[in-house]
Amino acid sequence: MKKLIFLSALAAGALSVSAQTKMDQDRAAIKSLAGYYKVTFNYAETFATDTAYKFFPRYKSWGYEWATIVEDSPKKIAIQHLLVVGDSTIIKHWREDWVYEQPSMLTYEKDNTWKKVNFKPADVKGRWIQKVYQVDDSPRYEGIGTWTHVDGRHEWQSRTDSPLPRREYTKRNDYNVLNRGNRIYMTDKGWMFEQDNNKVLRNANGDKLIAQEKGYEEFTKVDEAKFAYAKKWWADQQAYWKDARVAWEEVFAKNPTLKLTDKIEGKRLYDRLFEVAETSAKEKWSGAKNKAETVKVINSYLKQS
Repeated sequence: MKKLIFLSALAAGALSVSAQTKMDQDRAAIKSLAGYYKVTFNYAETFATDTAYKFFPRYKSWGYEWATIVEDSPKKIAIQHLLVVGDSTIIKHWREDWVYEQPSMLTYEKDNTWKKVNFKPADVKGRWIQKVYQVDDSPRYEGIGTWTHVDGRHEWQSRTDSPLPRREYTKRNDYNVLNRGNRIYMTDKGWMFEQDNNKVLRNANGDKLIAQEKGYEEFTKVDEAKFAYAKKWWADQQAYWKDARVAWEEVFAKNPTLKLTDKIEGKRLYDRLFEVAETSAKEKWSGAKNKAETVKVINSYLKQS
C-alpha cells in the first residue's frame, strides 16, 4: 500500500514538472530578475586592432538596486530599476521590458537615432525582445533572443547596438556605437549580466572596430530592509511614470525613426522629465495631464528625420 502511494505521488510530481511549459519557464526566469540587490560593475578593455591604441583604465563600481515589476501580462513583463544612494537619495534607473514574439523592434544607428525594423513571424517565434530604456524612459537598445533552460541553467543572450554607456559617453569621442553581446543568466545568489562588447566608430564608410571589452554586472540578493526609503519614494512617483510610459508608446507609434536632441537650453531630456515627475507628484496631476505634459516635453526634443 505504501509503495502504491509513493508511486502515485511520484507520478503526480512528474506530471506537475512536465506541465510547466517553455513559456512558463521563460516567464519565471524573467520575473526572477526582480528583487533587492547589491550590484557590482566590472569592465575591462581586452583587445584593439591598432597596436598603438592605449587601453582605457578598468572600470569598477557598485551600488544598491531595487528591481520592481511594474507590468505583468502573459506576453510582457516590465521591470523598473531604482538605484539607492545612501539613506535618502533614489535615482530612477533603467527599465527593461520583456516582450514575447513581438514582430518589430527599435534598432540603434548612431547619433541618438533609432529605427523600427520588422520581422517575419518565423524570426520571432519563441523569442523574447528585451527593451532597455534610459532613466527618462527614452530608448537605449533592444535585443532579441531565446531563453534556454538546460541542466538547471537559465540564460538568454543577444547581440545589438546601443549608444555609449553612461560611464563613457561624456569622456570619449573615438567611438560612437557600442555593439553589445549581452548574456543574462541565473546564479545561486541572484543573476549575472555578462557582456562581450565591441566599441565601434560608425560613419558613411561603415564600421571600424576601436576596441573590445569584457563586462560583468553581478546582481547579488540583499536584505529588503535597505530599501524602505526607496519604496516610499517610488510610491509617490510611480503614478506619473506609468502615465509617462503610455506617452512614450504614443511617440514610438507615430515615429518609425526616432532622433533625439541631446540638450535644449543646457538641459537634457531626463532633466526636463524629472522636473515634470516632481511637479506631478506635488500637484497630484491626473493621467491625462501627465500624458499631455510628457508628450509636450518629448516632442520638443524630437528632431525631424
